[in-house]
Amino acid sequence: MNLAAALAASIIVSLISFVGIISLLFKEDFLDRVLLLLISFSAGALIGGAFLHLIPEAAEKSVHGEVYSFVIIGFILFFILEKYLHWRHCHKEKCDIHTFTYLNLVGDGVHNFIDGLIIGSSFFVNINFGMATSIAIILHEIPQEIGDFGVLVYRGLSRNKALLYNFLSAITAILGTAIGYALANTCDIFLKLLMPVAAGGFIYVASCDLIPELHKQQDIKKATFSMAIFILGVAFMYLAAAINH
Repeated sequence: MNLAAALAASIIVSLISFVGIISLLFKEDFLDRVLLLLISFSAGALIGGAFLHLIPEAAEKSVHGEVYSFVIIGFILFFILEKYLHWRHCHKEKCDIHTFTYLNLVGDGVHNFIDGLIIGSSFFVNINFGMATSIAIILHEIPQEIGDFGVLVYRGLSRNKALLYNFLSAITAILGTAIGYALANTCDIFLKLLMPVAAGGFIYVASCDLIPELHKQQDIKKATFSMAIFILGVAFMYLAAAINH
């Protein structure tokens, strides 16, 4: 019973990735105008998710500050991965889909896998604890998935492909739930490693790929509004982290 409830919760969390479908209600030229705001929101959500959710959670489970070493490792891994993807997909030719779209999918897949581990292990304790944990995860997934969708569309993917790829990266939560439930007594080992690595990846994508895009906005009013949306993304993650604790 608990396992079935855990899997149902992870499926619901995965379906949150389709929140970007609301964009299909708008004309493409309107979507183009708001994409930079989605980028701003995503950058804030990634920074907030890393510093307010993933790193604190990992630090609680680690000793001697080892979590920060794994954050750096995650940052370096994503730097290397971006360089490889850039060479693989853009070598001596125009790169229509920027490499950070792939990085965002990888980071989001790892993050959703971690969410699945948390859901599985919490339902192993009891259903009420699992449900409370799942609600907290959904609260921080909604703003992040909206931003992730914006990243994918902003750099070349069609809206339909963005929805599909975002969903494919989200269903890693189901796998994580099954593993988390099966290894509930030992899944802290996975969390100690994956949480800070994912956090390092989120920090890399936000600081090296997304925020530089915001600097391209020359209009002071639009730039100020973008910064406000960035702060809003951080604030949403702060709220989600506060509820989770």
